[in-house]
Amino acid sequence: MRTAGAALTALSFVGAAALAGCGGDGSGDGVSRNASAASSPAASPSPSASASGWNPDPGSVAAVGDSITRGFDACSALADCPEVSWATGNDSVVRSLAVRLLGASRAADRSWNHAVSGARMVQLPEQMALAAKERPELVTVMMGANDACRDSVRLMTPVADFRASFEASMRQLRTGAPKAQVYVSSVPDLKRLWSTGRLDETGKKIWSLGICQSMLADADDLGPAAMARRDAVQDRVVAYNGVLRDVCAKDRYCRYDGGAVFDFRFTGTQLSRWDWFHPSRDGQARLAEIAYRNITAAEPPA
Repeated sequence: MRTAGAALTALSFVGAAALAGCGGDGSGDGVSRNASAASSPAASPSPSASASGWNPDPGSVAAVGDSITRGFDACSALADCPEVSWATGNDSVVRSLAVRLLGASRAADRSWNHAVSGARMVQLPEQMALAAKERPELVTVMMGANDACRDSVRLMTPVADFRASFEASMRQLRTGAPKAQVYVSSVPDLKRLWSTGRLDETGKKIWSLGICQSMLADADDLGPAAMARRDAVQDRVVAYNGVLRDVCAKDRYCRYDGGAVFDFRFTGTQLSRWDWFHPSRDGQARLAEIAYRNITAAEPPA
C-alpha cells in the first residue's frame, strides 16, 4: 500500500501529529539493502529442520512485498522507512522478524528487503527473482493490498490474474532458490481499516484526498451503495487470501499465516498518524510478532 501524494498537503490543514524519528540499532537502511548474489553466500542446510521439512530457525531472510514491508509513512510523511520494516528492519522497538530470528548483528548481513512501495501482485515475480539471487533460507511475502486498494472497485485486480501472478512468482523463486522456505502473510482486513480509521476526523480528511478509494471513499456514507462497494472490496481481499493459501499449500517449503494478519484486531495505535492507512512503528512490531510466532511454530497455522 502507498499513501497518495496529496496526503502531505492535507497534513498542513489538519495538523496531523508527526511521529518521532525512526532511530534503530544502526544508521541508514541497515539490513534493508539489495545485495548482489556475489556478496550473498549460499544458504547451508540447517540441522534444526523438523520432520515435515520446515526449518523454524532459518539463517537468512529476504523480504518481498509492498509499502508495508518498506515501512512507508511509519517515520515521516510520504517516505519509506525500511529500518522499521516488520520483516528486515533494525529498529530496536520493532524488533523485526530478521532480528528476532538472527540477532541484530547477523541480521545486518543476512537479510535483504526487495519490497517496493506501491507494488501489486503482477510485480512480485521480479522481486522474487531478486530475492532468489540472495540464496536466502527464508523469503517473506506480504502482497495484495494494492490490488484491492484502487480508485474504484472496477479497477481491482481480477482474482484469476492475482493467482496467475502469484504462481509465476513461486516459479520464479524456485528457478533460483529451489529449497528456500516461503512465509506468506495474508492481506490485511481493509474493511476493519475503514471502520477503525473513520472514527478519526484527521484520518478521514487525509483519506478523502485519494487513499484506497475503493474502500475508503466517503468514509461516513453508510448507505446501501457505499456499503455494497466496501463489501465488494472485502470479498476480493478474502478471495486473494484464498489464492495465497491454496498456491502456498502446493509448495512443500511454503507456509501461509492462516489468515493471522487479516484477523489481527488492530487499533488506531497501529496506524500511521501520517495517513491512517499504513502501519505505524507499533503496527510494524505487531506484524513482526505474528510472523515470528508462525515461522517458529512446530506446525503451520490452521
